[in-house]
Amino acid sequence: MDKASFDKRKKVINDLIHDKMYVPMKAKEIAMLLNVSKEDRADLQEVLDALVKEGKIGLSKKGKYGRAENTSVVGTFQSTSKGFGFVVIEGEEDDVYIAEKDINGALHNDTVAIVITSEKQDGRRREGKIIRIVERGTSTVVGTYEKNGAYGFVVPDNARFSKDIFISKGDSMGAVTGHKVVVEIKNYGDDNHNPEGIVTSIIGHINDPGTDIMSIVAGYEIPTDFSDEIMEYVANIPDTIDGEDIANRKDCRDWQTVTIDGEDAKDLDDAITLTKEDGKYTLGVHIADVTHYVKERSVLDKEALERGTSVYLVDRVIPMLPHKLCNGICSLNQGVDRYALSCIMTIDEKGNIVDHEICETVLNVDRRMTYTAVKKIIEDNDPATIAEYEELVPMFRLMDELATILREKRHGRGSIDFDFHESKILLDEKGIPTDIKAYERNTATRIIEDFMLAANETVAEDYFWQSVPFVYRTHDNPDPEKIQSLGTFINNFGYSLKPVKDEIHPKELQKLLESIAGTEEESLLSRLTLRSMKRAQYSTECTGHFGLAAKYYTHFTSPIRRYPDLQIHRIIKESLHGGLTEKRMKHYNDILTEVAKQSSTTERRADEAEREVEKLKKAEYMSYRIGQIFDGVISSITAWGLYIELPNTIEGLVHVNNLEGDYFTYDEKNYEMISSTGQIVYKLGQRVKVKCIAADTQLRTIDFKLVTK
Repeated sequence: MDKASFDKRKKVINDLIHDKMYVPMKAKEIAMLLNVSKEDRADLQEVLDALVKEGKIGLSKKGKYGRAENTSVVGTFQSTSKGFGFVVIEGEEDDVYIAEKDINGALHNDTVAIVITSEKQDGRRREGKIIRIVERGTSTVVGTYEKNGAYGFVVPDNARFSKDIFISKGDSMGAVTGHKVVVEIKNYGDDNHNPEGIVTSIIGHINDPGTDIMSIVAGYEIPTDFSDEIMEYVANIPDTIDGEDIANRKDCRDWQTVTIDGEDAKDLDDAITLTKEDGKYTLGVHIADVTHYVKERSVLDKEALERGTSVYLVDRVIPMLPHKLCNGICSLNQGVDRYALSCIMTIDEKGNIVDHEICETVLNVDRRMTYTAVKKIIEDNDPATIAEYEELVPMFRLMDELATILREKRHGRGSIDFDFHESKILLDEKGIPTDIKAYERNTATRIIEDFMLAANETVAEDYFWQSVPFVYRTHDNPDPEKIQSLGTFINNFGYSLKPVKDEIHPKELQKLLESIAGTEEESLLSRLTLRSMKRAQYSTECTGHFGLAAKYYTHFTSPIRRYPDLQIHRIIKESLHGGLTEKRMKHYNDILTEVAKQSSTTERRADEAEREVEKLKKAEYMSYRIGQIFDGVISSITAWGLYIELPNTIEGLVHVNNLEGDYFTYDEKNYEMISSTGQIVYKLGQRVKVKCIAADTQLRTIDFKLVTK
């Protein structure tokens, strides 16, 4: 069929579908409607495919063609700094690629209607075209103000928001060039016009200490200040326990009790007691009774739900609750009486929890311990530290003994332990990073993790079998396709996975991580394994936790900084007092789905903000070290270059264009970068020397160049 005939046929079919076809039809039905002969059916199909590709008509999952709006699907547009983007559709595992020409004026986070123009094939994503913007996803933007004569522009910090925002003369709040500002968008513009906005607040100048971090906080719309109404509510909370409730609680004040936290921690929400008698351990995990002060439906409770979690940044904590609570009356500080909600477990020498009690308690912490001090006692046998805490040393030895038993039992059932090094970033008084190093877990941090896990599982199982409304921490099984892809990939390195009927047991992934420990490919394969798994979330359904190989799991141990913990404490206390009537059960059933959803959303927001602040400070740290040479390891290889990780956790890119000595191509099968002659090969885990050649705090990127001589 020549082009003229093809275009004519396209117009006829397009007009038919939009003017006369009120319900979608299959190609065969359209052929009959148009009296297309069997011989010409292939030409008709070619025309239909072209119209779908152009987004002029839509194709449903059942193979029916119709108006684009009748076959469209709705999702969230995720833009990229390179112009193209993806649409994430709720309930679907794979997103849809949107080319720059098919964005149709959509901006990052907009809810959009799209038509699928190409199905998933040959490892490529589905492709689509945006036909309508359903709802704008961004109403405020954080960026840098630039004055331009009588008006100005704001350059968004988020590179995904690809257009500068025009600010007219009277809408700048007096901002000057270099100010970080928050802008409310009043006009979203179009393909030919920039969005327009009004400056609603000035965060500070880009050179002012802390402005960079607070710009990220504002960009994620994380609340920082508490209202006068909330502070008035908090002012009425006493600084010490009132004592009236002690008679109704288990009195643990004469139990040997410690908190173990980092040196800088101020919100101490968990304390430990431990004894052993007749071959059985009695482990008490005592958690601050925050709900005694944060009453349901109070202004403080509503604010805590909105925040969802405390946010831990390199230079500050943005708390879920005001400091008077999280650092004061709700913090299990040394030497003062505090109310707690406790899970007291009886554990045999095989790690089985043979009995438990969940109860309201009152306690008085003997010593506020740090991870460092406990490590010196258990791991280093440091004489000075042992002497300083002499009366507590036997309990710390017992903690190490029990934690080892619990850990081995958990390992035996297949629990997966991803041991990635976290970053510890030190700043000076001006907010400039002075040192960055790997923060490694030690014996003491693992002990607390083991005890918290035991309490979380015990509480979850107890309340699951009580059949009451509850919030669980769940981690679903990985998608079989992702596990299959992981299995295929690791075969290149001589490893294998053994799924059963498309299901993988966590023990298989555990074995994989153990087998790659210490190898050159460990970093890459660990990350790929993690990416093949789903994200943990909060849910009202107890579907288990894949990564921990646990049937029952919840978050019970941090109500000062996580709302789900606060919520289940309220349910537990109500249950202990016999108050879970049918009316109250219905109440919790009505609200908990939204609580779980909100908590999962705010957790992701906090994680992303924390990660962006780290990337910012790492880029800033390296910006003072341009030209310096570092030892590193090739941690990942992609088509665009080599990622190099330094011992202090900083990672940067050696772009393929900066690889000297030859022309290089990416060997995807073997995960190598190979020169055209084959004489130079870069492999995962290979130790290299690199020079820092660039660091961009705006884009939060670091560029390296290999030092080969």
